[in-house]
Amino acid sequence: MVRMVTSTQRRRLGAVSALLAGAALLSACGEKPHDTAGAPAPSQSPSPAPSPAPTNSPSPGASPYVEPGVVDGAPHNGENNAYRRPSDMSPASEEAAEAEAARMEPVLKRLHARKKWDPDSVRAALTGELGYKIEKYDGKGKALGGSLTVRDMRERYENGEYVTPEGTMIGLRVRDDACVTAFVQPTNYEAKANGPFMETGCVEPPIGH
Repeated sequence: MVRMVTSTQRRRLGAVSALLAGAALLSACGEKPHDTAGAPAPSQSPSPAPSPAPTNSPSPGASPYVEPGVVDGAPHNGENNAYRRPSDMSPASEEAAEAEAARMEPVLKRLHARKKWDPDSVRAALTGELGYKIEKYDGKGKALGGSLTVRDMRERYENGEYVTPEGTMIGLRVRDDACVTAFVQPTNYEAKANGPFMETGCVEPPIGH
């Protein structure tokens, strides 16, 4: 026998169907997304290449005014001290000057040992023992003869005043281009062959100008 469905039952069945459909939708909304590990990664713009590390700029070169052979690198050092450079000697003149320096040195050694380094004692020994003549000039600077110069040490500035150290400076003109430049003082003595100096002849020039 066929069972008839009443209108009331149809309404109830419709309501149940609607509830089931809504539950299915809610269940679908709560599902987790698909695993994308195997999916290709989205394209990315390439990272910029790293900028090169800064290089140190080359150090500036030496001053163009530094002259060869200048130890301290002071500009114009050679030019400013040209007056302290002896002139050149010919080979024959250098040999003659070295011979006179060898004659003078033993006398200076003896004077130093006796503590006789004052100009009068040195002058007497060099003229008396070695026969040198004191160099003389007229009022106009013209040479009148002789070849030996004996003088006090150059004064220097110490402790707020100028003082003249003990000792004697010596210059002997051997030839026009050859000298013996020497000294004797409390600490040491020396006699060496060299050419004449630009401004002071056969006597050692001062330091500084």
